Amino acid sequence: MFALTFLGTSASVPSAERNHPGLLVEAGSHRILVDCGEGTQRQLLRGRAGFRRLDRILLTHGHFDHVLGLPGLFSTLRLRQSADVMTVHGSPGTLEIVVRMLAGLWGEGRAPIPLELVPLTEGQILDAGEFTIGCFPVRHRETESFGFSFESKARRHLRPDRLAALAVPDGPIRKDLAEGRSVMLEDGRTIDPEDILGPPEVRRKLVVVGDTETTDALAEHARDADVLVIEATFLDRDAATARDYGHLTAAEAAALASSSNVKLLVLTHISGRYGDEEILAEARKTFANSRIAADFDQIVI
Repeated sequence: MFALTFLGTSASVPSAERNHPGLLVEAGSHRILVDCGEGTQRQLLRGRAGFRRLDRILLTHGHFDHVLGLPGLFSTLRLRQSADVMTVHGSPGTLEIVVRMLAGLWGEGRAPIPLELVPLTEGQILDAGEFTIGCFPVRHRETESFGFSFESKARRHLRPDRLAALAVPDGPIRKDLAEGRSVMLEDGRTIDPEDILGPPEVRRKLVVVGDTETTDALAEHARDADVLVIEATFLDRDAATARDYGHLTAAEAAALASSSNVKLLVLTHISGRYGDEEILAEARKTFANSRIAADFDQIVI
């Protein structure tokens, strides 16, 4: 299961209703921040998410509206006397921007909390057991940008009815069976995992794309996603301007969702030049199951 909380959904200029980009993804015991625009720490508080167990940040790219909230967040974590290491993933170019920003505030090579900066290369970032995170390159102007794919693993759960019927006792024996190992009971019977495991769970997939000037090569990464979160900064009537600024139209985002067998399209990076109803109408012409994210919206996959 993935639980999403949208902390900021604006384009580069925030509004009274929309903060700079930030998305909290919760999976199992992990709480992961995707981008950290200015004011993200306050959004965490306003959304009642807080800072507990927040120890990993994924940066789509280095433009300031996506990273300027990092110094404030790190300062607050220092004041809370957090001793946990914060792992920050970003492209080499993005991390260089972060390093220079922190150096300007705290001195070269220094930060208010322990940091681990991990450069991104295409492929798997994290295997957390219950789920994995991968990344893939995205084209957005002169930046080194990445998108992210979260995928749960197909797990099989113990069936209580079969455990009772076979008189399998509580304890380590059940753990071994859940992990796919056969066990021998005290009465000499051998129990195989297939005897007591249910069918595999349906795998879940979340794909998050930050700013992008094209959907070329994104279809393979978005394929069969339960939820695709992607920008829709412009409408089709302003497609030429979208190209100039390196952004998508709502129609292009919807076409990607349609061609990739996505279940739900969530549009973000919303510009104040348009009304939400205009953006949604354009997207739904191509992909009916589209919605626009607002700050503090929550989605559970």
